Amino acid sequence: MSTQKPLRKLDDLLDSRLMAKLDSVDVVSRKIFSGKMQGERRSKRRGQSVEFADFRPYVHGDDLRFVDWNIFGRLDRLFLKMFLEEEDLSLIIALDTSASMRVGSPDTFDYARRVAMALAYIGLVNQHRVSLVGFAADKIERASNLRGRRKAAEVAQWLLKLEPEGGSGFEPAMRLVGTSRQGKGVMVVLSDFLFPEGFEKGLSMVAGRGFDLFALQVLAPQVVDPSREGGISGDLLLVDSETGVETEVTVTPELLKIYKERLDRLCGGLRAYCTRRDIVHMVVESSTPVETLMLEYLRRRGLLR
Repeated sequence: MSTQKPLRKLDDLLDSRLMAKLDSVDVVSRKIFSGKMQGERRSKRRGQSVEFADFRPYVHGDDLRFVDWNIFGRLDRLFLKMFLEEEDLSLIIALDTSASMRVGSPDTFDYARRVAMALAYIGLVNQHRVSLVGFAADKIERASNLRGRRKAAEVAQWLLKLEPEGGSGFEPAMRLVGTSRQGKGVMVVLSDFLFPEGFEKGLSMVAGRGFDLFALQVLAPQVVDPSREGGISGDLLLVDSETGVETEVTVTPELLKIYKERLDRLCGGLRAYCTRRDIVHMVVESSTPVETLMLEYLRRRGLLR
């Protein structure tokens, strides 16, 4: 269990100093998106927005509001003004709320909530449609189709009410997202990805379905390397946070070596799976400053600009 200060308000999730820096940041997509509402995502498709693109000859049935009457006065021919259409982008943030996330120092779950808040805020201030999904074995929490800076407080309250418990529920949550989404967009999954059942089936529900997909694997420093901060040794009774199963172990350098090899194999397997399916994978330690993650790492990986 974490002993750090609990998160109780919006400023605990995202302080005003970082909020001001995120005002100039936006979400990036590698794809052209088609949405139902005009937003901030500019496409190559011609439409009805504020930025002029080109002219074309008038065709019977065209909207006369877009005729350029100055050209008609000079040439005695009708031409229609065309504009670059700004299309809607959907940002989906999926947050693992299983019991295994409540571990380490800094606490993995609190760190993931702060990252989720920062990402949601960026989406909101840029007028994208923001949806959040919290998933554990026993329940799936949702906050859908939020837009605009004023919704930041609503996102914060939603995140603050979450409490990690039970198993992962990753596969059913991804199935729900994959089958119920509207349009296309960017999806970020915040999880330790330490699922007993594996991550493959869950990711397959959303991979290749129009999402720009990012898998942010959030791990506590003590999970990455149990020997940090003085390390652990001797006889221990380990209790699985999700199943309650108890295991007695004697911690030795050899056992720690085996643990690290298995963790490296799991992370490597996730990375290879993501590479094959055009998913961006990152391992993020919960000790990484959120500001550094947002303004440096995620910019380099193409999620933000």
